[in-house]
Amino acid sequence: MRARRACSLLLLVLVGATFSRPVRIHRLHRPGRVHLRQTRRSSRPAACSSSASSPPPGSADGRSYLGIWYAKIPGPTVVWVAQPPEPRRQLFPGVLRLTADGHLVILDRQNVIMWSSAAPTRNVTAAAATAQLRDDGNFVLSADGSGSDQSVAWQSFDYPTDTLLPGMKLGVDTKAGITRNITSWNTPSDPSPGAYTFKLVPGGLPEFFLFRGDTMVYGSGPFNGQMLTGAPALRSSEDFTFEVVSDPGETYYSYSIGVSSLLSRFVVNGTEGQLQRFVWINGGWSNFWYYPTDPCDSYAKCGAFGYCNTDSNPLCSCLPGFQPRSPQQWNLRDGTGGCVRTANLSCGGGDGFWVINRMKLPEATNATVYPRLNLDQCRQVCLTDCGCRAYAAANVSGGVNGGCVVWAVDLLDMRQFSTAVQDVYIRLAQSEIDALNAAANRGRAPSKRVLIAVLADCLRRPASASGGILLHMED
Repeated sequence: MRARRACSLLLLVLVGATFSRPVRIHRLHRPGRVHLRQTRRSSRPAACSSSASSPPPGSADGRSYLGIWYAKIPGPTVVWVAQPPEPRRQLFPGVLRLTADGHLVILDRQNVIMWSSAAPTRNVTAAAATAQLRDDGNFVLSADGSGSDQSVAWQSFDYPTDTLLPGMKLGVDTKAGITRNITSWNTPSDPSPGAYTFKLVPGGLPEFFLFRGDTMVYGSGPFNGQMLTGAPALRSSEDFTFEVVSDPGETYYSYSIGVSSLLSRFVVNGTEGQLQRFVWINGGWSNFWYYPTDPCDSYAKCGAFGYCNTDSNPLCSCLPGFQPRSPQQWNLRDGTGGCVRTANLSCGGGDGFWVINRMKLPEATNATVYPRLNLDQCRQVCLTDCGCRAYAAANVSGGVNGGCVVWAVDLLDMRQFSTAVQDVYIRLAQSEIDALNAAANRGRAPSKRVLIAVLADCLRRPASASGGILLHMED
């Protein structure tokens, strides 16, 4: 088994919201059973253990779950739960069993299956299979007992609950047929699935969304090879490295911790409706960052062809060449109705593009990516498609634009930042581009007139005794 240094965790059974009296199960060998009974807490740290307790006082919920938590910090802080369709109120005495066909199952005291792992991804050798909890928090079923990554037939990392640990993946593996999402707990004391889910929505560029039920409430922004454009502050560092991988058979987000002693977890908090990253500092969990952070993080806050900026008042603005669809709604500071063009596209020539910088890229789940085209080629592709609305670089890593992405749908979920993020090229009628250029020129003209007036005034004044006149002119 590979050495794991991220954290040490416990395997336990959760009852209500109180956790005590663990019982140890170091390793589950071959088809057989490990009995789950209540015992006294061991003073020795364990990498793999199970525990149970009575429900908290006044609680009517005595349901039981199998889960994983950190072993060497006060807690518990639960990071994974085996979620049965119908949580059982009475598990003990219970059994965690490895069946002959390679499934991990939990049986209640009537020998009824409370939970079963998904089908193993490889043939399990019944005489050699083992189940083991690794130090990184991954509960692994090894087909041949070796514990190697190549022998893994099932692992809890493929079926996350509300927490993403270092080394876990969030995304879709089409080759293996596995979708990895994280879903909030129903309540702080009930780990059954709650209302919020954070997941990848496959499409043009990799992008991750927080859902409340079926409703999108937050989008990370498309990944541009360097950052998630809706979260430009999230950059890799010495202590924290993230990656977004997009291959033909798999697309996912993952992160790693550079300091072995640092504990970090990424959680969907159903109470707050937020994504939160916690770091263990000075004996407690510190909320390192969270999303949504501000009103502009709300999905499609300003509707189609509108964008949000926290430095503006009101927050919502229409893209150049567009106007509010409903001025009355806009005057009430509600931009969700979006914007419409002030001049139609010609679709036969005569259109052009206006660049907007520092932008979160529009939602790209229905966009088209051209990995081999540069921006000039992308411009031509967009002009030849009557439905094309905009284009941008698909990959800006290393300071080089690699490929491009084209939108032939309404542009949604945009915002503008005060720091450099990315340019978006918006298709407009040539008449709109001419008007925008004229307005820009008028905006620059007063500064030239002021410079001339100041210069003339200075030339009329004699040089002072303490010095002459210093003139500095810039183009």
